[in-house]
Amino acid sequence: MVKKTYPIIAREGWPFLIVSIAISAFVFNICALWSIPLWIISLFILQFFRDPKREAPSKKNIVVSAADGKVIVIEKCKDNYLNRPAIKVSVFMNVFNVHSNKSPAKSTVMNKWYFPGKFLNAALSKASLENERCALHLRTKEGFDITCVQIAGLIARRILCYVNKGEVLDVGERYGFIRFGSRVDLFLPINSKIKVSLGEKVFNSETIIAELKK
Repeated sequence: MVKKTYPIIAREGWPFLIVSIAISAFVFNICALWSIPLWIISLFILQFFRDPKREAPSKKNIVVSAADGKVIVIEKCKDNYLNRPAIKVSVFMNVFNVHSNKSPAKSTVMNKWYFPGKFLNAALSKASLENERCALHLRTKEGFDITCVQIAGLIARRILCYVNKGEVLDVGERYGFIRFGSRVDLFLPINSKIKVSLGEKVFNSETIIAELKK
């Protein structure tokens, strides 16, 4: 098993948490009752930016989930990024899911695209084409191509992607974050064997989404 360790609270959340706690503590010193809603907000921020340690399976030719959430799409379609037929598996993250994104496979970043766009509800199918998004073309050493797309949502207004073309990622390696509700699409080779079902709850790095087959 490959073990990945991260801060208990994602670094992207530290500024929000510090400010929220400081304001809550300030109001608490004035009036404890008034501070209750602020402490609730602080707790929400704390849970939103959690980034738990996960273990990635060591099996070959597998794709793990890049995000925590619920599988909302499994369909054959065209991967417009690589101009090929593919199987799309989409995972929707609500505000209570972990929003840290992890690499779905041990791979090299072949290309990266960023598209400004709208902020529609990420659960809608047209969000894949119309919302702000950042896509990575990943290639495994066995030659399998995977397209991994971070998509902003109705509330999410910031996509963070920390890798660039030419970088090598381990399976389950942290590469990005999306703030406040969003979606990740995986475009997989057309003959991939899908291992999840619609409505299933999945976890980044741990849940096997598919097996890649020649």
